[in-house]
Amino acid sequence: MKVLHNLLTVVICFQLSLFTVHCTLSKSDKSKSKKKETTVKLSSKNVIKRGLVTKDIKVKDIVKDHKSYCELETEIKQFEGDVLAYVTPWNSHGYDVAKIFGSKFNMVSPVWLQIKRKPSGAYLIQGQHDVDQGWVKVVTKNRRTKILPRVLFDGWSGSDYQALFTREDAIEDCIHAMLDFVKENSFPGIVLEVWSQLGGQLRRELIHFLTHLAQEFHSNKKMIVLVLPPPISGHDQSPGMVNKENFDALAPYVDGFSLMTYDFSNPIRPGPNSPMDWIRSCVEALVPDETSPYRKKILLGFNFYGNDYVPGGGGPILGNQYIEIVQKHKPKIEYKEKWGEHLVKYKTGIGEHHVFFPTLFSIQKRIELAKSLGTGISIWEIGQGLDYWYDLL
Repeated sequence: MKVLHNLLTVVICFQLSLFTVHCTLSKSDKSKSKKKETTVKLSSKNVIKRGLVTKDIKVKDIVKDHKSYCELETEIKQFEGDVLAYVTPWNSHGYDVAKIFGSKFNMVSPVWLQIKRKPSGAYLIQGQHDVDQGWVKVVTKNRRTKILPRVLFDGWSGSDYQALFTREDAIEDCIHAMLDFVKENSFPGIVLEVWSQLGGQLRRELIHFLTHLAQEFHSNKKMIVLVLPPPISGHDQSPGMVNKENFDALAPYVDGFSLMTYDFSNPIRPGPNSPMDWIRSCVEALVPDETSPYRKKILLGFNFYGNDYVPGGGGPILGNQYIEIVQKHKPKIEYKEKWGEHLVKYKTGIGEHHVFFPTLFSIQKRIELAKSLGTGISIWEIGQGLDYWYDLL
């Protein structure tokens, strides 16, 4: 039995090393870019009425209009389903976006917290120094917006998970570490990220933990939203780290699922961020019945960042970097119908760049897809994109 336990721990550790690096929600690049303050002329019309939501977009229009949102509609929510918006301390513009457009978001999840297991076996919530109650009050004042801090299982070893899952008292202690924090700070609940950290391993044990956690939270009138990786992997379309059986076991207990329908491509296999057909397939893989009440619990993941690929590499870019690229290189922007995304190509000394970055048109197409599927939306994350996008929400 001891040999089996040790072997399981080794397997978990190996899997963790493979999978935890792939979790977009756990990005740890906390570099902040310095921005020059400029006066922005806002608009009395939204981007649709201004004729800006088109597949035939022009670089000059993006550069000219990307900061100019409709000042008369900042408190008007266009999308009827639930919208969850993530905010990160390392992209501080997201704090301002949440204050301006808070009414468009049912839930805002600041990425503040990590739960750790101490050598003594006790559980500790870290990151509390980032909690900003003043900002919380501004975002929620006279609004129905709920603040659900993201809690990440960060830096856990295989033996840490094994110690948690094999003892009911450890499960209780871990749950109450999170629940006590939520109650002490008067938050309505949390967004929990743990599934990807296990790389698809120990699903039965994890489901037992999560259902118990959800029951405890609900008995204290608190919410739980769970982050899930896509059920279908990227280009090879192989099964992902979660399936319909897992979803069915959790759906009666969890209030929402933040589904990571982005990062379809990567520098090894460059391409679109989130093809439309793949998004649809991910939802239908988990809830094939379009009349199921569980469809609305899925929050389709929208990437508000893009990728700039070069021969042999590349990586993520944010809104300000995208604007710099199109201003400098003045490339043509072409729409790829099969993916529902725009592509920009430009050349430098290292070769031809292929840039996939959201546009008003691609975002609107995904909003329409969410409506047709009966799902909500989750946005990673609102400090990364362009301000006029929020007219669509």
